[in-house]
Amino acid sequence: MTGRMIHVSPVIIDLVMTLDRLPEPGGDTLADSYRALPGGGFNVMAAAARSGMPVVYGGAHGTGPNGDLTRAALRAEGVEIAHDPLPDSDTGFCVALVEADAERTFITSLGAESELPPEALRSLEPAPGDTVYIVGYALLPGPRAKDLAAWVMALHPQVRVALDPAPVVEAIEPALLAKVMERVDVFSPNAAEAAALTGGSGPERAAASLAARVRQGGAALVRDGAGGCVIATAGRAPVRVPGTVVSAVDTNGAGDTHVGALLAALSEGLDLSAAVRRANMSAARAVTLRGPATSPTRAELAAFAAEHGGAGL
Repeated sequence: MTGRMIHVSPVIIDLVMTLDRLPEPGGDTLADSYRALPGGGFNVMAAAARSGMPVVYGGAHGTGPNGDLTRAALRAEGVEIAHDPLPDSDTGFCVALVEADAERTFITSLGAESELPPEALRSLEPAPGDTVYIVGYALLPGPRAKDLAAWVMALHPQVRVALDPAPVVEAIEPALLAKVMERVDVFSPNAAEAAALTGGSGPERAAASLAARVRQGGAALVRDGAGGCVIATAGRAPVRVPGTVVSAVDTNGAGDTHVGALLAALSEGLDLSAAVRRANMSAARAVTLRGPATSPTRAELAAFAAEHGGAGL
């Protein structure tokens, strides 16, 4: 049976605006479109669930319109919600500005999702074969980050731990990040995040450096956009798995799609290279559609792969 994903990081609302380009500092511009959608960790869970992986949201969520929208979206994807909403606080949000060339800029305001009580965390019981997913926002300075780190370090050794450091990686306390990485089996930064952690190294060199910091037998995967993904494990030369060339219209959520599809593939028993090929194809398909949660179902992925020379994923 496929192990579950247990997601213990924030889910927030994405306020997505499309525009020709960002204004100059102090300037103004009009958005071409605007949508309010669940984002952040939701995109990873949606990608995993659409790939056939059972998913549990073990993070916090608030009362109010953002919390209501979050819960409705999770239930629509078949995601189990482990905890009741926290009172007196709504779920936070992220303003996502998507330019005409598909580049995106984020401004985030955290809410109830950043206040997961220790007792709620301890009530989760990942079993051997399950995957615990963490994103860097959950490790930002504060007591909750230390609670999460302690919980992760005490997990059963047969529970897979995956960490996406997110754009806030440089704000995470280095000693805390180093400690958590010792228990991480799958470390998945994008190229910019990997460079920030390794003194500006390129994807191959960064992947090799980061692979030495994760748990023995684990891997570092540096996502490099259209360039695919670089895989590194300790003691072996990094390997680049090429991406699929497409006409991107919105890259928002592409990394989340990659991670969710990857973890679902690994939970099925695919080896790392095969799982990355599936994740690359899933992310390529996602960026051809507008919106943050555009990860494909298995049927949609199969049809897309057949059109792009990746049949049999």
